[in-house]
Amino acid sequence: MTADAPLFEFDHLSVRGDEGRWRLRDLSGCIAALGVTAVVGPSGSGKSTLLRCCNRLEVADEGTVRFRGTDVAALDVLQLRRRVAMVFQRPTPFPGTGRDNLLTANPTLDDSQASELLARVRLDADFLDRNATELSGGEAQRLCLARALAVGPEVVLMDEVTSSVDPTARRALEDLARSLAASGIPVVWVTHDLGQARRLADATLVVVNGHVADSAEADAFIEEDSHGE
Repeated sequence: MTADAPLFEFDHLSVRGDEGRWRLRDLSGCIAALGVTAVVGPSGSGKSTLLRCCNRLEVADEGTVRFRGTDVAALDVLQLRRRVAMVFQRPTPFPGTGRDNLLTANPTLDDSQASELLARVRLDADFLDRNATELSGGEAQRLCLARALAVGPEVVLMDEVTSSVDPTARRALEDLARSLAASGIPVVWVTHDLGQARRLADATLVVVNGHVADSAEADAFIEEDSHGE
């Protein structure tokens, strides 16, 4: 693999939903191995499905996803998910303390290492003893990010992670994504908000109707989004 090789490659990827409708259809494209890549598009366009294919939370009906050049179907799924961590749209802290949440991801952590993880997501060490299910939305989402980082991932997937938090928490999470990218951990960030993508991303992949948009489709989405601002 060369330094400029893609992080993920999608080759004629198709995923059919339970209702029989194609959520992704013959999608081809790639995501760069550095920085923050925003996957943008209208609601229901297939962005989250594409993200979930990256760590096999979704399995393609047709086509191939490659991670650093290797078909994800050939990789052990648990190892893949340690390498490709994910933070979901709604915060998902487990019952128990902040410490319990981090130890669930990595049982070898001591309190010093756990505190360093919390500091990395801008939470104080006293969150180790806080009840994780009583945190605010922004605090819970940052704890979930710390839990994802506890396994030492090579990349972090973020699926609409600011949709249920207030503006202050949203900006904090955006700053954390930039900080991760600066430290060498690429981030793939799904959003329908082009303004957020402009603030945050080094590269953008536009998904419309289950495929990577051509220039006309991308322009139409950008124009429609700009009218909503």
